[in-house]
Amino acid sequence: MTERRTLYPEFEPREAGMLDVGDGHSLYWERSGNAVGKKVVFLHGGPGGGSSPSHRRQFDPARYDILVFDQRGAGKSLPHASLVANTTAHLVADIETLRTHFGIDRWMVFGGSWGSTLSLAYAVAHPDRVTELVLRGVFLFDQYEVDWLYREGGASSLYPEAWDDFVAPIAEEERGDLVGAYRRLLTGDDAVARLVAAKAWSKWEAVTVTLLPSKDTEDHFTSDEVAIAIARIENHYMAHKGWLAEGELLAGAAKLRDIPGVIVQGRHDCCTPPRAAWALKQAWPEVELNIVPDGGHLFSEPGVLDGLVRATDRFATV
Repeated sequence: MTERRTLYPEFEPREAGMLDVGDGHSLYWERSGNAVGKKVVFLHGGPGGGSSPSHRRQFDPARYDILVFDQRGAGKSLPHASLVANTTAHLVADIETLRTHFGIDRWMVFGGSWGSTLSLAYAVAHPDRVTELVLRGVFLFDQYEVDWLYREGGASSLYPEAWDDFVAPIAEEERGDLVGAYRRLLTGDDAVARLVAAKAWSKWEAVTVTLLPSKDTEDHFTSDEVAIAIARIENHYMAHKGWLAEGELLAGAAKLRDIPGVIVQGRHDCCTPPRAAWALKQAWPEVELNIVPDGGHLFSEPGVLDGLVRATDRFATV
């Protein structure tokens, strides 16, 4: 087959609900596809990005039992944009809570961008529960990746005009630590300043994730509720480096050696450049790394989507 694969036709969840996971958090979840099919959990990006109906369409509904959920504070989960008890360890524990709640023994784990980070953290913590890993736009939360996005000389070199918009809400004397400066605005008492900062942070995200300019993407990222959740939660994780030590996920990759895996990585991904995916491949030689020559960051990029759907089709028969 040479024709690129696309999303499966639209289909609705067969059930949906909220699950109390403690700490005042309740997660929105949906299950779709074949109730007796291969189990898969989808982990969205951000952090704080939330899920969308198109996410489940990366899987054949005739062969997969698909669990999609919104992580703490994101999407329809409550409380909205909350930073309380919201860390990587909490999210890893939530995935296990969902697995046991639904009586699932083992499942495929599929995540892109921040979802790739969370997928790796979960798989390293619970390798016996993971049948396969499918990752897109690998982000390991090492310092160079944070600096690429939030210090001059990285993505700012590619998008100088958008960078000027990004730093505009921050006083000149505070621009040496943009993550910290944004944190003060996003957690401050001034509601107007919070929203201005959230929209600027999320607009920068929208620029770096698209290979070509996309007004629809920018409009989505900068809508009030989406911007607040993405900016507050993402900044919260960036400020704490994801609660991950430098090199922790690469070191943990030794636990993945017996797990079949595929990485789909856009060559021109300006949000999570290929360097991290390549490093993960060196630490986990058994994984299949597909670098898409005309791909960017988003799963909807034609070449990236083709690689992801081919991976899920392959693993559906395992």
